[in-house]
Amino acid sequence: MSAPIHSLSPSYKSKTLFAGYKAPKTIARRPKMATSVSAYHKLLSVGTKIIAVGRNYAAHAKELGNAVPKEPVLFLKPTSSYLENGGKIEVPEPLEALDHEVELAVVIGQRARDVPEAKAMDYVGGYALALDMTAREIQSTAKSAGLPWSVAKGQDTFTPISSVLPTSMLPDPHNVELWLKVDGEIRQKGSTSDMIFKIPFLISHISSLFTLLEGDVILTGTPQGVGPVKIGQRIDAGITGLLDVHFDVGRRHRVRH
Repeated sequence: MSAPIHSLSPSYKSKTLFAGYKAPKTIARRPKMATSVSAYHKLLSVGTKIIAVGRNYAAHAKELGNAVPKEPVLFLKPTSSYLENGGKIEVPEPLEALDHEVELAVVIGQRARDVPEAKAMDYVGGYALALDMTAREIQSTAKSAGLPWSVAKGQDTFTPISSVLPTSMLPDPHNVELWLKVDGEIRQKGSTSDMIFKIPFLISHISSLFTLLEGDVILTGTPQGVGPVKIGQRIDAGITGLLDVHFDVGRRHRVRH
């Protein structure tokens, strides 16, 4: 059975965030060090950034014609791109489709700067399932011109995300199966065991470049099978045995002034 999914919302005090666990009734009961509950709360309200890791699965790098990287390929996404479970992914005009990329998200539990790899997992506040939606046409044009990927990766609704699981529910985050379906057809299925750069290394490496704050999210890369999802289709995705999410795909109509 999958764990229940709850709406991502800053107003969380009355909700059960994880199976068998309820949010504390008062702030005074929260421990000084971040817990998975506080990491959940901070995800949308306080987290400052999403750091995404590109090409972290060799098969995915190869399917897009990219070399397998020797060090992590990093890019940033704004937190305004989050979309809660059940929401509508919006395809901006004039595009007709976006590419789906299912990923394990690591939610940071406390401030992290220059973290040693051996202690990196102490800074994890929880895990989530996320999609890195990509306007591939825009990204390809940007890459060929040597330009950033922000417009291709960071638009509104381009980071659909689940609720946060406590670390106790993923005792080995490097051995879970991620999957994604479009209209019931399996598109992606892969194990986090195939990550090129593991989570401790990523936290250590990223924290040597950017200070990570409570509620920040690291997207750890996607397995092979990425492809287009069109307006009117539905995405279902999950972590096998733990949670699942779903999103409809629609059109974003820009306001013209």
